[in-house]
This record gives sequence, structure tokens and C-alpha cells, in this order.
Amino acid sequence: MNKILAAVGALVLLGAGYYLGNANQPEPTVIKVPAPSRGDFASAGASEVAAAAGKVSVRAWETPTSGEVIIVKDGESIQEAVKAAEPGAVIKIMPGTYRETVYVDKDNITLSGVIEQGNYPVMHGEGVRNDAVLYSGNGFTVENLYITKYKGNAIMGQAGNNYIIRNNIIVDTGVYGIFPQLGKNGIVAHNVISGIEDAAIYVGMSDNVDVVYNQVFDSVAGIEIENSRSALVEGNFVYNNTGGILAFITPGLPIKTCGDVIIRNNFVVDNNHENFAIPGSLVSNIPPGTGMLVMACDDVVIEQNIISGNDSVGVLFTDFSLAGNAATDPDADPNPNRPKILNNIMQDNGKNPAPLVRAFLATQLQTRGPDFVDTVGMDDGCILNPERFRTLGLDKYGDCDFANTRTVLTYTLPEPVPPRVNETNMEKGKLAYYGVCAGCHAYGSRMIGPPTQIIQALYMDNPEGIAAYAANPVRKRDDYPEMPPQAHLDEETRLAAAKFMLGLTR
Repeated sequence: MNKILAAVGALVLLGAGYYLGNANQPEPTVIKVPAPSRGDFASAGASEVAAAAGKVSVRAWETPTSGEVIIVKDGESIQEAVKAAEPGAVIKIMPGTYRETVYVDKDNITLSGVIEQGNYPVMHGEGVRNDAVLYSGNGFTVENLYITKYKGNAIMGQAGNNYIIRNNIIVDTGVYGIFPQLGKNGIVAHNVISGIEDAAIYVGMSDNVDVVYNQVFDSVAGIEIENSRSALVEGNFVYNNTGGILAFITPGLPIKTCGDVIIRNNFVVDNNHENFAIPGSLVSNIPPGTGMLVMACDDVVIEQNIISGNDSVGVLFTDFSLAGNAATDPDADPNPNRPKILNNIMQDNGKNPAPLVRAFLATQLQTRGPDFVDTVGMDDGCILNPERFRTLGLDKYGDCDFANTRTVLTYTLPEPVPPRVNETNMEKGKLAYYGVCAGCHAYGSRMIGPPTQIIQALYMDNPEGIAAYAANPVRKRDDYPEMPPQAHLDEETRLAAAKFMLGLTR
């Protein structure tokens, strides 16, 4: 399967071609189209069409459009098109190779790739650019792009709500593939992602997110739900990662909770890839062969998944002890409270545990990893039909009083929500820190970048120094990856974030 996907990727890149751009790129083509009539059935939204057909559709909302269409051709700049766009514009990106970083700070913008005879628009980082697409606007769609060879992220959200990330192919983009940070009301669907050194899909400090029908493989972590609430992870094919699907709390982040996560109807198969994460990072502690990992996240439902061939363990529930080098957080509950295990198919898990798991099993006088293990021994969990599975540490679990979550069709909200700054009345520095900085910097523990405490010690009363460094960072330590520049943020925002960072106490 991997060879087939690699061959397809190579053909896509070959067919798209490479274009060596220069600084004097031509202006994008702008087409003004009349705004669609509300009475025109052909232009009706998905929810209206569904209603007309007598059906109820889930995840039916779309990014609002104004009728403005901007066409970007091979040799032109996507970023220039974004600059020219008004809110509501649809930017159509034609097949070709685009060597740039695109930052979207406007509301209701759609980046839509055009695929012609199998040829994609390719965003190519050439191994030197950090990020492909960054967005902070409220109401954003990105679709139909092939993104490869970036050092940081393929698609990162920075406090943007109401986002749709779908139908993209992402290969070898460094730390994260798809990374919505501090976003509410989002859809991540039908993406194919591989070769990521942290997480292929990483939902951070977010609410009301559906991660559905994606294919993720050959990465350290397949799908992560981190410090987030109301997340649905469904219908994904997750294979050949170090760890398949994770739901956890990272100690030291400004949002301290994780909960109400449904993980159902996924194929979680053969996640036995060696761990190639950045040494010292949180995910570097994931044992190879982990199907699912729930660390300190509450009210997680594991339902109707096929979990097979994961060499260490099928599903692991644990506390902060797995974080290893991560400091404890007095404001975060370390236990995975109220776990719920419903009907799942478990097969051939735990046959060759990683050394860390093998050491734990030895303390329990066991040699083979179980289908389900709870290292804490929670007494508020439940499991259906426990006799079907090999379990460890679930002795205090009771019977579940429900058999499925079929009434929960989606965790997304039916209507768009306001921007974070309006919804929570966050001041600029706090919003920038939560939405940008906290994606890599926890307070007292290492994530991707150094802990905030270390930054405070280095800069003390010098927020201007942090702001200047963020705009044009240089690599100072070999044991940390290069920081992506944040020059797309204006100086006032960077300075406000720096002052907020220096004032944190935990």
C-alpha cells in the first residue's frame, strides 16, 4: 500500500511540474461573479439541498462566499491572491508548483485547488520553508492541495474558528501535517497524510471538531486530540504510525482540560513504526505498537473500532507518568476519568511489546500486551462485554449503561461561531500566545520548543527581544528544531504576546 501511495505521489509531482519563480510574480487573475441568489436551487448550500431532498445533513455548513473568484495560475502567487481578496472570495489554484508560504488573516476565504487529469496544485517547501498555509481568519476552507517538503507544518490554524480542511494530500511536512490550534467548530476530512515527525493531524486546545475519513500513516502519531473538548474522531484509516489515535492533556498549556471525545468506526491497524520524533519532545515517549493512547483525557468513548496488529497494546489509558520529561501541572487532573469502552473488534494486539511496555507488563507478571490496559486502575470507567478482550487494570470498571453513541452525528455546530477575540474577549497578547505560541511552548515542559519558563529566564524584562526573535529566528540549539518565523504577525501583536508570555506564572 505504501509503495502504491508513493508511486501515486511521484506521478502527481511529475505531472504538476516544477516552476522556478522569481520576486516579480504576475498579478493573479480576478473574476467577479454575481453573488448567488438565495432562490437559486443550483447555488443553494448543502443544508438547503438536503432539506429540499427531505434529508437531514450533518456537517452541512460551508465557508460563506461572496461571488468573487480569483484564479491563480502556475507561476503566479497564492499569497498575492489572498492580499487581493475581499472576505468571501474563493481562490482557485490551478495545477502547478507554488514555492511559498501563504498566510490568511481575512474572514471567509476559500483556497480551492483545481485538479486536472490527476495533476494537483503542489505547494513545495523545498526543505527550506517552514509552513505551507497559516490561517487566523474566521471562516476558512482549504482543499485539494498537494503539500510537501516543508519543515514545520502543512496547514496550521492560529485561533481561527469555523474551518474546513479537506481533500488534501500532505507528505513530509516536518512537525505537523494538519494543526488547528485554538479553533472552534472545525472539520478535518478526507485528507491523506504521511511522513510527519510529530502528528499527522493534531487538534490543539480546540472545541467542536470532527476529524473524519482521513488516511494517516508513516508518522509518529496518527491523530492527536490534545487539551480539546467535544471532538469526534470517526471513519479514519490509521496505520503504520508509532501511535495510532491519541487523546491527551499536555501539562503546562494554558487550557487545562480534555474531554468528551468519541473515537469510533476507525481502522487502527499495524501501528508499529519506529518512533522518529524529535528527541525530548512529548511524543518521543510513545511506545511503538500503540493502537490508541488516552492520557488524562476525560469521558473518552472507544466504540466500534477495528484495532488490530498493534504490537505493544490495543488501547492504553494512563496518567502523566507516560509524559516522562513533562512537569506535572497542578491545574490539570492527571487521570483519564470516566473512560467508556463499547463494542470494538480487537485482534492480534500486543504480540511484541516495546521495551517500555514490556517492563510494565513484567510488573504484572505478563509478557503479552493486552487489548485494553489502564495503568491507573480507574474505578469510574465502564466496558461492554469485557470477557471478549484481554484486559489489564480494568478490574474496577463497571457495565456501561449505553451501547452506542449513534445519536451524536457530529460535534460541529450548525451555525458559525464568532471569532475567538469576540467570543472570549481575549486581549491581543493572550490570544496570540494561546493561538500561536502555545502550539510549541508549554509552561514547564518540553513540547516542540523550549518551555516558557526557559524563555522567561533568558529574556526576563526584554519582551522586545522575544518579539524581534519571533519575526526572524535563528537556530541556537541543536537539540531543538528551528523555530518557524512569525513575521506575518505585526510587531504590536508579537510584542503583546511576548509581554503576556513573560507574565505567566504557570
